[in-house]
This record gives sequence, structure tokens and C-alpha cells, in this order.
Amino acid sequence: MENYMYNSPTLQLQELRIVRTNKSMQNTNNIFTIQLEGLNVPQEATYAMFLFLFFSYLFLIVANVGIAVLVFVDKSLHQPMYILFCNLSINDLFGNSIMIPRLLVDMLRPPSERLISYYECVVQAFTTHMFSTTAHTVLMIGLTLRLGRCRTLIKSPYCDSAALFNLSCEDVFINNVYGLTFTVLLFTGSIGSMVLTYTKITVVCLTTKNKSLNNKALKTCSTHLVVYLIFLFSGMSIITLHRFPEYSGSRKIVAVLYHIIPGSLNPIIYGMQSKEIYQKLS
Repeated sequence: MENYMYNSPTLQLQELRIVRTNKSMQNTNNIFTIQLEGLNVPQEATYAMFLFLFFSYLFLIVANVGIAVLVFVDKSLHQPMYILFCNLSINDLFGNSIMIPRLLVDMLRPPSERLISYYECVVQAFTTHMFSTTAHTVLMIGLTLRLGRCRTLIKSPYCDSAALFNLSCEDVFINNVYGLTFTVLLFTGSIGSMVLTYTKITVVCLTTKNKSLNNKALKTCSTHLVVYLIFLFSGMSIITLHRFPEYSGSRKIVAVLYHIIPGSLNPIIYGMQSKEIYQKLS
């Protein structure tokens, strides 16, 4: 009896700890605060990287807003080709503004303070993917919210679906199958349509004697092809690196450049290619 009474407080403490652990495990799915790992930049290079991203984003905003405003204001540019440029600029503005400002703020915070609510993270992932394709995102986010969560660290500079999958200890096989299947179909259809279109254009150019028309087609197609290849290479690099966790640092840099490079180059390439836009800007 004496030994039982002596040990009972210890036993009660152990039981209390077990109960708290069980409750903590049961409430794992109710975690609403997520930690973003962000960019792992050496401390001495933090401000240099910050300035690079900040001025890149500033240039991206000025260039794309300039193109969009110019097309909107000048009635002579209210043609399908220039409306396409305007839509491209708006899409770049939207996609980058969702991710880059938050990334810049997180770079100036200690890693322990880079916190984001789960639902805000889901919204960021949704808009990030909508930047590429809306249909894919709608079904992906329906698949993401069903997952429970047992981790609170996202090893990525911003939220995307693959990063959200890694928060779960459940089976994400369906999510991965859907994501990879859609990606394969998307790239297959995209690349296939590109090959078919450029094949037909090449045939027309070879059978047409109009040198001026051929030069114009070549100029337009080469510009479009450059922009497309930049976007395609950047997207495929992220998808590939997500499958190799050991290259986490490289994937983060590529993920950020995926937003900055196409968004910065598009207004330059299209602006310089279009004689009308170039003259208006001049």
C-alpha cells in the first residue's frame, strides 16, 4: 500500500502525459497554422537576394501594367493580337502578385516566424495553380482539402498542391495520380498542338512565294515559340524536381524563377516584336 501511494503521483503524471499526447494526435487534423520554410539563403546574401527579387518584381509590375494600359487606352490596338498581349500581362501580374510580396516579407523574418494559416495556404496554392491552368486547380483543391494533416512545415518558398500533399500522413496516391496524369495530358496536348500548328505554318511558308508574308509569320512564330519554351521548361523543371527531395534548394530557386522570368520576359519579347507597341512606347 505504501509503495502504491508513493508511486501513484508518478503513475498519474504518466497517464496525464499519455492522455495529452493522444489528444494532441487526435487534434492533428485541426492544425490551422503552417510554417513556410521559405528560401534557405545564407545570411550574408539575404539582402542581395531580397533586392534582386524586389527589383525584378518591380520591373515585372511596371512592364506588364504598361502593356495592359497601352492596349486598353489606344483604340488602334483593340485587335485580337494585342488583346492577347493584354491578357498575358494581366495573368502575369495576378500570378506573381499572389506569391512574390509574401516571399519578400518572409525573407526578412526568422524561419520560426514564417507562419501562414492553412486556409490562406490553400488559397495561395489555388491561385498559384490558376496562374497556369484553372481547370486543373479546381479538381486538385477538391482533392487537397480532404486530406488530414500531421505536419506543419512546408519545404517550399510558397504554397502549391505538391507541398500541401506533403503535410499529410495519409495516402496521397490518388492526388499524385491525378496530378501527374493531368500534367502528362496537358503537356502532351500542348506540345502536340504546337507541333501540328508549326508544321502547317511551315508548309504554308514553303508553298507560298510571298516573301513579306513569310517573314511576318516567321517573326510572330519565333516570338511565340520563345515565350512558350521558357514557360514549358520552367514548369517541367519544377515538376521534375518535386520528385527529388535532395534537390530541395534548387527546386525553390526554380519555383521562384518560374514566376519571375516568364513574367518579366513576356512584355519585353512581345513589346519588341510588335512594331505598333514599340512605336507607341517610343
